[in-house]
Amino acid sequence: MNQILTLREKRAKAWDAAKAFLDTKRGTDGLLSAEDVATYEKMEADVVSLGKEIDRLERQASLDRELSQPTTSPITNQPTAGGKAKDGRASDEYTRSFWALMRNKSVSHEVYNALKIGQDDHGGFLAPDEFQRTLLEALQEQNIFRQLAHVITTSSGDRKIPVVASKGTAAWIDEEAAYPESDDTFGLVSIGAYKLATMIKVSEELLNDGVFDIAAYIATEFARRIGAAEEEAFFTGNGTGKPTGILNATGGAELGVTTAGATAITMDEVMDLFYALRSPYRRNANFLMNDATVKALRKLKNASGDYIWQPSVTAGAPDTILNRPVYTSAFMPTIAGGAKSILFGDLGYYWVADREGRSFKRLNELYAPTGQVGFLASERVDGKLILPEAVKVLQQKAS
Repeated sequence: MNQILTLREKRAKAWDAAKAFLDTKRGTDGLLSAEDVATYEKMEADVVSLGKEIDRLERQASLDRELSQPTTSPITNQPTAGGKAKDGRASDEYTRSFWALMRNKSVSHEVYNALKIGQDDHGGFLAPDEFQRTLLEALQEQNIFRQLAHVITTSSGDRKIPVVASKGTAAWIDEEAAYPESDDTFGLVSIGAYKLATMIKVSEELLNDGVFDIAAYIATEFARRIGAAEEEAFFTGNGTGKPTGILNATGGAELGVTTAGATAITMDEVMDLFYALRSPYRRNANFLMNDATVKALRKLKNASGDYIWQPSVTAGAPDTILNRPVYTSAFMPTIAGGAKSILFGDLGYYWVADREGRSFKRLNELYAPTGQVGFLASERVDGKLILPEAVKVLQQKAS
């Protein structure tokens, strides 16, 4: 942790030095010489590299904390003092039977009987509850959107979410006059479930090796593949066979600002975006953009001459712009004509609906000639922005 704090302080000092260099080297026309541009970009690259190293160390520290936790809990009361036995997919019997089937070891009628409670409609078996939680945690690590959005779990069917379509108003009236009628009107947003799947292959040698942790392997691969596909859909999905992305023209975030230039962003435009969002939503709002966009915004100053991008010096805290957290994603568009390059808003109004249970199915024969066993892994999920006014976008002028 001390190393992380040291690196954060070093990054903050490096950024201060880069800003000072930029200020002192600008000519009367506000531009830098080619040599000074190269020097500044090298200083900025050092700031970015330090940020990436901090992220790596924080992930490592998180894994160290997780792996150092005890694997068992001490018995602190009488075994017969009460408590409810776990049942369903949370039971120890189901977990043992599930992984026995995945490894194809000692598969018997008893194993299949235990797995009946977790049979999936498509022929697979639902993951045990504990492993389900592990998968969700792994998905959150791979998917920035899940960390910011509102995640719910549905058991079946569509989820209907009531939203206020228009609000009532008050009016001045004379004494003893009739009260005016002005009711809120409500609409419904429906969230369903789309299927997202991947195939994982494992060699028979590894699968039969008692040391090989198949649960950890599936969780890691599932999170890496599914997490990337989810995040892309949550940003850019068109609602056809996949979630409706927050950048989608229909059902996505509202337009806050259109820039004057196709390939540039000004300080005034960032401020206009900030205040385009109503005050109640700004309290929990975040900026979302591509790394390349962050690089462009690092050079912008406010009216007081201060740079609007500020590096975090606190472990685990994001960098900020206008005192609001900044998150980056490769699925946010880069600055280009017509692109929606910056999102700003309360992402808690984007709902991610997980259909209960992730499904796995073992394939014994398909890859037998190559000595491998296939696993079909799938989930059903949907995502939708239920209140478009809670998120605004900055869109570049069409080129």
